[in-house]
Order: sequence, then C-alpha cells, then structure tokens
Amino acid sequence: MKQIDKLRTRLLGLNNMITRYPVTVVFLLAATIINGIEINEPGDRYIKYLITFVVGAFLSAVLQAVFERFYHKATARMSLMSLAALLTIGYYLIILPLPRLSIEIGIRTLVATFALYISFLWVPGIKSRISFNESFMAAFKALFITAFFSGIIFAGISIIFGTIDLLITNVNYRTYLHTANIVFVLFAPMYFLSFTPNYPGERNKDNEEERIKLQEETIQKTTNCPKYLEILISYIIIPLTAVFTIILLIYIVQNIAGKFWTNNLLEPMLVAYSITVIIVYILASRLSNKFAELFRMIFPKVLVLIVIFQVISSFLKIGEEGITFGRYYVILFGIFAAIAGVVFSTLPVRKNGIVAAILIILSIISIVPPVDAFTVSKASQVSMLKRVLVNNNMLDDNVITPNASISEHDKQLIVKSVNYLRTMEYINQITWLEDFNRENNFNVTFGFAEYEQFDKENQYINVNLKQNMPIEIAGYDTFIYSNITINDNSEGETKISDFVISSKNYSLTKSMTDDNCTIKLQDDNKQDIISFETKEIFDSLANYSNEKELLTAEKAIFSKENEQSKMTLVIQNINIDRNSNRSNYYADLYILVDIK
Repeated sequence: MKQIDKLRTRLLGLNNMITRYPVTVVFLLAATIINGIEINEPGDRYIKYLITFVVGAFLSAVLQAVFERFYHKATARMSLMSLAALLTIGYYLIILPLPRLSIEIGIRTLVATFALYISFLWVPGIKSRISFNESFMAAFKALFITAFFSGIIFAGISIIFGTIDLLITNVNYRTYLHTANIVFVLFAPMYFLSFTPNYPGERNKDNEEERIKLQEETIQKTTNCPKYLEILISYIIIPLTAVFTIILLIYIVQNIAGKFWTNNLLEPMLVAYSITVIIVYILASRLSNKFAELFRMIFPKVLVLIVIFQVISSFLKIGEEGITFGRYYVILFGIFAAIAGVVFSTLPVRKNGIVAAILIILSIISIVPPVDAFTVSKASQVSMLKRVLVNNNMLDDNVITPNASISEHDKQLIVKSVNYLRTMEYINQITWLEDFNRENNFNVTFGFAEYEQFDKENQYINVNLKQNMPIEIAGYDTFIYSNITINDNSEGETKISDFVISSKNYSLTKSMTDDNCTIKLQDDNKQDIISFETKEIFDSLANYSNEKELLTAEKAIFSKENEQSKMTLVIQNINIDRNSNRSNYYADLYILVDIK
C-alpha cells in the first residue's frame, strides 16, 4: 500500500506541476515535437526552434518562481507568462537572420540558460524565511532523483525494444532516439519541477496557521539533507577534497617560482576545484557535524588563496597570448570564486544567496556587450595579431606581407590568433583578413605553414596518403602489406612474409631497435639482398603538421635499389609521437619488391 501511495503522490505531483508551470510544459512539449521531427529528418533546419523553446522553458519557469514569491493575483501571473512568451519571441528574432548558430551564439545561450537556472533557485529565498541553501538542496536532490529515474525508464524501454528487435521483428534505430527524446526532453524536466515545493510567497500571507504549518513541514521534508547524503558529504567528499587541497597547495608551494604560472593544465583543474568547494560548502551549510563545521571554517579561506593565484596566472597568460572567451570565463569565474570565498568566510551561511546573485550578475555581464566575453576576446586577439604582424613588418596599409624568417614564438602567436578568429567566424569582419582562406593560402599569406612544428622536442605528427591516389606497381614482382611499431619495448626481429619468385624462395623481415626499423630482403640462404632503414622516412617527416596532413604519391614513396633487387615502401599512414622522455613511431605501409 505504501508503494501505491507513493506512486499516487508522485503522479499527483506531476499533475500539480502541469498546473503550476503550464507555459513551461507547452515549451517542453514543443521542443520534444521539434526534436522528434529533427530525428526523422536529420539536419539543422529546426535547431533554431528547438533552442528557442528550451530558452522559453527556462524563462517561464523562472518567471513562475517570481510570481509565486512576490505576487498572488491572476493578472500578475498572466503578465509574467506573457513576458516569458515575448522574451522567447525576442530571442528567436535575434537568431532568425543568422545563417546558422555559431559557437558564440551557442555559448551566449548556454550562459543565459545557466543564469536562468541559478535564478530559479535564488528567487524563492529573496527576503524569505527560506534560504538559498534550502532551495539549492531541494534542487540538488531533485536533479539526482530525476537523473536516476529517467535513466532507469530509458534503459527499461530500450531493453524492451531490444528484445522485440531480437526475438520478434526489427526495430528502427530511430525508436531509441525518440524514446530518449520523450524521456529526457519532456519527462525529465517535468519530473524535476514536480519536486519543487511551494515556497512561501505573497499568496501565502493570508493562509490559516494550520495550512502554513503544513506547508512548512512539506518544505522541510523537501529541503532537508538525507542521512545518506550527509554521510557522503561529511565523511567522503569533504575528506577527499581536503586531500586534494593539500596536494594542490604542495604543488603551488613547490612551483611558485616556476611552471605554476605557465602550466595550462592548472586552469581547468583549479576551476573544477573551485566549483567543487563552492557546491560542497552550500550542501554542507546546514550540517552540524564536526567535519562540516571545519570545512565551512577553513575551506573558504583556502579557496580565496588558491583562486587569487589562479587569476594572477591567467592574467599573465593574457599578456602573452591575449584573451579568448575561454580564458575570459576562467578569470571571471576566478573573480566570482574569490568573492564567494570572502562571503562564506565573513557572512552567516543563511546569506549564501548573495553568492547566487553575484553569479547571475557576472553571467549577464559576460554575454551583454560591450564587456562580454566575445567582444573583449575578439578585440584582444585582433590587437595581438596586428601587433605581432606590425612588429615583424608584415602588415602595412592593411596588406599582409609573408615573412618566413620571424621567430618561432611569433609564428605560434599568429597561428593561435588566426585559428581563434577563424573558429569564432570573425575573419570576414577584419578588413586585412577577410580574403584569408585556411586551406589555400595560410602559407602564401604569412610565409610559413600553419601547423609547422615549433617545438622540436615535443612533436605529434599524423600523415596519410591521399585517398584514391594511384600508385604505379608495374615492374615489381610482388607487394606485401606490413606495419611498423617502434617504442621502448620493440627491439627484436620479426618475419613479415615468405614468397617465391622464379622458383626461388625469399623472405622479408623487420628488425627493430628503440628508434629504427630495418626491413631486409633475404634469399633462402638467409643472405641479405637489400635493406631499408625506416629512420630516414621518419626523419624526412620531422617538419610535417602536428595535425593530419595528406601525402602525395611523390612524398609517400621511398625506394632503394642495387644490382640484385629493388625495394619500394609506399606509406599509407604514419604517426610520430616524440617528447623529451620517449619516442613512439607507427606506420602502415606496402612493400614492393623487384628481383632482377
């Protein structure tokens, strides 16, 4: 009976959710339908509608929270829902003229929806007896429960379809995509919203004392921290975070005068650390055990210290490489994390909502010109590129003059800046770069290869023979496929193949060392006829691209010849991975043999 009652309560919660968030449900349903059409007709024709409906769902949910907190009349609700519809239409009109959704529009939208989600959690605690900590806990629990049940439902339905496909009749693969669409686009958000309690608001002021007490009990039940979660946070996550913090501090102390300031891997690591500390702090803000109390007392101060180092490091990289939108957000989040640490250290936990408000404000700043991430990063990269070109006498009167003799450092700056501007689709907005085309004229425009190997100690090279490239095989007696793998453990001799030509037996072998492979042709007496050392092939490719390049037949063919025979190696693909500690080589190739 208890399980039936729980099911009835949850179904009732879904029904109440539809009543509370009707406009949100309409947007979710529209997004599900559009996504279903997109599944049946793959392409990007409906992507603008899909994203618009998702934005509308977020907007309407936030404005519903605003209504519940500050208003009670139906006319106010209608006005707020109309505002949600108008803002959604406005967003659509902004993206409508665009030929396609760029990275910039995608990130702006993502940041905007993130700010809306934080607003959804923050609004119930504005001037309320309910704090941000409680609404955050309720949402945190709802998120994990929703993810768990949605995953179980999708897995169960997929197993059913899989069984039907295996035992009865074929099931179209799109069936699984439609199932995921319904479960994760429609059901999951609705199920998540069904866990949102009716927080105290203007409409509850005149309620009877008994109803107020019942509401408070419901909120308390929804926002409390379950025992298993308290154990997880207090005795597992907090100690692990403490250990990681000690390791991080030791690294900073050991490298404070050196590579800490130039290690690019630290930026994402420190951002992830800051996010973890902030989330754990909010989740632990209402716990009363010693671990949680020590965490709240110590870690905000440590957070401020680490984040200050991270922000300084990021600013130093800006001076060298300019600003990208990624680094802009790293610095912005560092500033936010430092402020959060100060707030956590000086104000009572009930005031944590201030941190949410600051995060919303910074998110809005980052997407609204003229100080948004994209306007600032574009100006920074254009300025840096222009400065490097001018300093090397490569730009005069808006005309670029190629120059292959500039320093490798400046070459790297030019490549990085042009790549960023091209990726963000800013090239055509710059007068002296608008005719630039990556595939045809990077070398012609700047005088050096785009992916030239600047770091000779650390190289990764991947080259391939062009597809459908004809290879002349006339005049050879046989050809054999082989591959080569050279690393620290590859020493030894291996037979490639035995074959017979003119009633005589021959064999091909490969002999490995730690940096070379010798391919030998031998007769039936094991006497060497001809050999080829692949080291000269790998060395000839030392200055190739650090990304994929295509080899012409001329550059893919290597031959050796003597009075007895001729051996030709035709490269299919080669991978070279070199650094100061090791070198790894791999190649697929055909071996052509001619016995004279």
